[in-house]
Amino acid sequence: MKSTVETLSPTRVRLAIEVPFAELEPSLKKAYRELAQQVQIPGFRRGKVPTSVIDQRVGREAVLNEAVNEAIPAQLFAAVQEHDVKILGRPEVNVTEFADREPLKFTAEVDVRPELTVPDLSAITVEVDELVIGEEEIDEQVKNLRERFATLKTVERPAAEGDYVQLDLNATVDGVEVPGGSATNISHEVGSQQLLPGLDEVLVGLSAGESATFTTKLVGGDFAGQDAEVSTTVRTVKEKELPELDDDFAQLASEFDSLEELKGDVRERVTRVKKVEQIYAARDKVLEQIVEAAEIPAPEGVVKDAVAQRKEAMADQLERIGASLEDYLASEEKTEEQIDTELTDAATEGVKIQLLLDTIAEAEDVQVSDDEFGHEIMHRAQRAGLQPQQYYDQLARSGEAQAVFGDVRRGKALQIVLERVTIKDTKGEVVTLEAIQDEHHHVH
Repeated sequence: MKSTVETLSPTRVRLAIEVPFAELEPSLKKAYRELAQQVQIPGFRRGKVPTSVIDQRVGREAVLNEAVNEAIPAQLFAAVQEHDVKILGRPEVNVTEFADREPLKFTAEVDVRPELTVPDLSAITVEVDELVIGEEEIDEQVKNLRERFATLKTVERPAAEGDYVQLDLNATVDGVEVPGGSATNISHEVGSQQLLPGLDEVLVGLSAGESATFTTKLVGGDFAGQDAEVSTTVRTVKEKELPELDDDFAQLASEFDSLEELKGDVRERVTRVKKVEQIYAARDKVLEQIVEAAEIPAPEGVVKDAVAQRKEAMADQLERIGASLEDYLASEEKTEEQIDTELTDAATEGVKIQLLLDTIAEAEDVQVSDDEFGHEIMHRAQRAGLQPQQYYDQLARSGEAQAVFGDVRRGKALQIVLERVTIKDTKGEVVTLEAIQDEHHHVH
């Protein structure tokens, strides 16, 4: 085999490959073997059909095509190895010349990883907002906790906003019961707008045993878009009672003995979340800065594939909630071109960051241990709701395991980047990475 490489752009090459006919022999033999298994010819046992008979029946042409398709990937792989081409994405193959007993000539255009010059990381400084934790944020968290420990007490008075009522509902259109339009004894928070439009307005002022009717537009079912008459009867009215904010509450709602300790713990948690957010903000700024400084070109084919993948994922998500791309575009008031542009921009940025981190991982000789890889698989299996082994088998079948390995390696390269650059807040204080050290494998 002879091969040459021509650079089409910093991110794309064309390999021209010539394979002598003799080197195609093994592929040709294999093609005959497989066709002998497939064709049934009277007088010959399956798999024992002579090549001359196959040529007559199937045509030598078909056998040659089969052999060429079988030979190309291996020949291409050999050429890629020989020229040390760092390929990305799928090659576009084009057979330029081939005839029986003649050399096979083909070209393969493929995206490649561009040669990057990574700027000196220790010379980079980024600024993020300083941590501000207001008392009201702590109070908000405590308030949410208090809500979780609220109790409901039946009251003998008309319902008001914020009360909980047990109620019955019955919907009709022109006197006909709506299928699935009645419900009995459901619990509902007055004013939460969780059930039907118009319901909350009529509930205010109703006491236990009282009824009211109202009109509402149906959104789903056989009568979608039509007005329905809904009658509702209140069975009981309950008032929400919140526990006093004191040490007793702290003991009830947490492992702490005093309200002060509970608040201190909440403050610590809020601080930790904000520190992680601060580091994530720094991460985004650092990557943006390096990508710009390194003038990373984005391989078109890889970006195109990434856009197609993102679009498919989007369509799947929409389908799951029963919507279409058209619905989504309408709700976002965007055209498909705008969405394509947004996806292309995001994918381009994503691909550039991957190239950068791959280059750093290589320069720093970043290794991924079995342990780290296993950890990531467990983490992802958990998110997908599968057993780790089952999840890994799926990955291996779809050939995605290599991609996960790449993700872990890039995560480690990112860690190196964040450790070397200087991150300061607006007050000039240096931000350290402690907040994410304990969960460093989540930094993607």
